[in-house]
Amino acid sequence: MRYWLSIVVATPAHSSVAGPLTYRSEWSLPPGSLVRVPLGKREVLGVVWEVLPDSGDLPETQAKAVLGALDGLAPLSATWRRLVGFTASYYQRSIGEVALAALPPQLRELSTVQLARRLKRPVAPAPDTPDTTDLIALSAEQERAIAEFDADTRPALLFGATGSGKTEVYLRAAAKVLASDASAQVLVMVPEINLTPQLQARFEERFAHLGKAQVVALHSGLTPAQRLKSWLAAHAGQARLVLGTRMAIFASLPNLRLIVVDEEHDPSYKQQEGARYSARDLAIYRAMIESSPDNAAESADARATQEGKPAGMCRVLLGSATPSLESWQATVVGRYQRLTMNERIGGAEQQGSLPAVRLVDMNHQPKHCTIAPPLLDAIAQRIARGEQSLIFLNRRGYAPVLACHDCGWKSECPHCSAFRVFHKIDRTLRCHHCGFTERVPRACPACGNIDIAPVGKGTERLEEHIAELLAGVTRPDGSPLRIARIDADTTRLKGALESQLASVHAREVDVLVGTQMIAKGHDFRHITLVAAINPDGALFSSDFRAPERLFGLLMQAAGRAGRDADHGEASEMWVQTFHPQHPLFAALKKHDYPAFAAQELKEREAAGMSPFGFSALVRAEARDQAVAQGFLNAAAAAAQTQQLPGHDAVTPYPAVPMTIQRVANIERAQMLVESPSRAALQRFLAAWQPLLHQTRQQGDFKSLVRWAIDVDPLAI
Repeated sequence: MRYWLSIVVATPAHSSVAGPLTYRSEWSLPPGSLVRVPLGKREVLGVVWEVLPDSGDLPETQAKAVLGALDGLAPLSATWRRLVGFTASYYQRSIGEVALAALPPQLRELSTVQLARRLKRPVAPAPDTPDTTDLIALSAEQERAIAEFDADTRPALLFGATGSGKTEVYLRAAAKVLASDASAQVLVMVPEINLTPQLQARFEERFAHLGKAQVVALHSGLTPAQRLKSWLAAHAGQARLVLGTRMAIFASLPNLRLIVVDEEHDPSYKQQEGARYSARDLAIYRAMIESSPDNAAESADARATQEGKPAGMCRVLLGSATPSLESWQATVVGRYQRLTMNERIGGAEQQGSLPAVRLVDMNHQPKHCTIAPPLLDAIAQRIARGEQSLIFLNRRGYAPVLACHDCGWKSECPHCSAFRVFHKIDRTLRCHHCGFTERVPRACPACGNIDIAPVGKGTERLEEHIAELLAGVTRPDGSPLRIARIDADTTRLKGALESQLASVHAREVDVLVGTQMIAKGHDFRHITLVAAINPDGALFSSDFRAPERLFGLLMQAAGRAGRDADHGEASEMWVQTFHPQHPLFAALKKHDYPAFAAQELKEREAAGMSPFGFSALVRAEARDQAVAQGFLNAAAAAAQTQQLPGHDAVTPYPAVPMTIQRVANIERAQMLVESPSRAALQRFLAAWQPLLHQTRQQGDFKSLVRWAIDVDPLAI
């Protein structure tokens, strides 16, 4: 007997093969089964999407045969397939591209025999360890937040000041879900890999009674074998608690009952390559479909109502001290529940206070100084008292450009429309876009002048400069001060970040210099001063989201200071700026996120920008800029001529070069498409996809490399 199956395989949206393909099979395979199928000359992994009716009129020669199924692995659930299908539809990607990218890479390579061997490996039994969930006393605000969360069913936004104990609320919410149902699973998401180990350690400590096999991590920093092991444990329901980055939103969790999204405002939750999805937004959608009656009926664990909530109810808990304006507005209109925690842990009298914000007007400081003298004195005083300081500059390297002042030569990248950054530690010029690296020339390549000099400062040069300025300052015991730098360059090697953070926690470092990777999520108990060196660029950016990102970053950085109650009142956040009267800094001084959000939302509503308007970027890459722009403009003209669905509520703007116009010798252009209606924009984009394919085939666009649609873009 022959069965006809619709199977999805990994194909990008811009290819001619973007949808499910039809295969014939000798076996009856349910939807969600993983199979091996031929695709061209290759053998690839596919997912059975649906079983087609018996097609007696379809010749067997028109459909290739399924080569085999991965036996022993339960089919992917209907809810998982629905999540993938929605992601592909909403973000305008091929369904196979999303589905296969969501699976562990090693799963695509294993044979049926190899997989069976993996599945037979025994699971370590849970240790006989007592449950320590209730041993930590909660603050009044934490108790109120947990009670309000339990009393509602809407997505919840936990708006808590840095140090207010949001993680403890996550732990209690997870513990309650896991205790209420022996098969329930919890997904906890963090924005960046470097935050996962410390959060994982805290969850493993709290849930030690479950055993390590039931608390697993899922992120790209794992080895392929580790990632597959975690995914299989989650898919089989053995892993009760999964911690991961944005990719974890697609983990196969058959009994998911709670999704926690920590630092929900963080742009890292938006994928910037391939399927450009937002894991935070998909968390909301996934909780909705996990809670649907269809899913409850499908689950073998469907139970009677518990605490007045439907069986199978999945909740979402978003947390942030500086929520995204989209999430904040959702609480304003009542779509989300807002839980507020304003006070730092420790009680009204002994809590670590939020740091005082001091603005340094750089217009009144010595010309060209990197660190204002008052700030330098404050750092020296902290060192003398045995306290730590954090200096934040969001630019790595020694200097952003190397230049010759005789002829004007600059260290431009030959492959990108960007400068190569000077890294003094290994004497290289390195492009942070394409990776092209060369040794620093002994003389100017253009005129031969040997006096070429760095322009501007990165963290590497800032570290060196601080060491020079504080050369005579010593620690309380008379030993010389210690400066450390944490950025992408110093943490490349495995274990380097953990080692450096351990040094900071052990008080072996007096001044910590770094980029945004140290400005959020870390619990530094002895830092009493945080300084932002050069934040003004975002105030006048062409990207309308830049002020929101800057405010969030500065608030997060400020939150690293004064986390210990003994130093709370003396903690400070210094901001060096040439625009101290800017409204953003006025709100920052008061730690007043609601005031900042209200002003930003007012401006965005007037301009019809997110969350009051909806947009997509269509990007094109070609060998020639004119071809990239010509393709986008031709596709837009075709859409206007054919009057696609939703066109009357959609505004496509002319194509323009991207900010970094050329990367790795590929020219890049983009077209902004806006609409006041999300539904109209989606209808237009879905109808436009075939036209984009048609435009590429019919026009003179041979040098076009690829094109992609980015729905709800974070950077414009």
